[in-house]
Amino acid sequence: MARRKQPTARQERLGAELRKLREAAGLKGREAAALLGTDSAQMSQIEFGTAGVSGERVRRLAAHYACTDTELTEALVAMASDRTRGWWEEYRSLLPTPFLDLAELEHHCTYRLDVEFLHIPGLFQTEDYARSVFSYRVPELPDDDLERRVRHRMARKVIIEDATPVPYEAVVHEAALRIRVGDRTATRAQLARVLELSEADHITVRVIPFDLDGFAGATNSMMYVGGVVPKLDTAVRDAPQGAGFIDSEAQLGAFRTLFRKVEAVSLEPERSRDFIRRLTKEL
Repeated sequence: MARRKQPTARQERLGAELRKLREAAGLKGREAAALLGTDSAQMSQIEFGTAGVSGERVRRLAAHYACTDTELTEALVAMASDRTRGWWEEYRSLLPTPFLDLAELEHHCTYRLDVEFLHIPGLFQTEDYARSVFSYRVPELPDDDLERRVRHRMARKVIIEDATPVPYEAVVHEAALRIRVGDRTATRAQLARVLELSEADHITVRVIPFDLDGFAGATNSMMYVGGVVPKLDTAVRDAPQGAGFIDSEAQLGAFRTLFRKVEAVSLEPERSRDFIRRLTKEL
């Protein structure tokens, strides 16, 4: 199989998970390579995502690694066999690779959790809001690049707006709701959009008000993407220039705990909607 010049984050994740299984089994790369009838260099390429691997080989490796987690094994087989070319492919070579990787990650997710303190979550953003966010970048983006990023962000909403949306929970601080990224008209439209989406059965919006006592977690914005199995979950650090993925089991556990801590002190969904309605009237 030809070597990939630029593997996607999903391909790299498959290789990383196979490496974790090998290391847990106490095997060296050359020993794993022998199981497949290949060499250490090829095995290294598989584990770094620069070379593909068949579903059959994934099952063979999992068996030799004494992996008893059949759900994880089948999820890895599915990743190895996946040939999806989604809507994000039209942006290849037009946007930085992390933008495409994020869209692919979301395409395969089973749920989303977000915590935002300064910006409205990306999946809720209107075009005007997203354009204002990307326009603030330094150095400034050329007009074509700016509009591509806005269109890409709008297209990502498919995971919560199509016929089979994923469950989505967002915790948003009052600061993010009050900061006028655009003018008053754009801010009203943005808050109205959040309210509209919050009424959907699969979407939960909670607000953290300024007057909450004892809240010291305002630096912990996060995006958490559920995988087919928990071991394939991903935490994402999102920013205007792209996204960084986190997949270590210890860190994922910390992010899950962090989300639940923030969720526990936020307003209930109906009170959150009332809160946003009051803010809208103040504008």
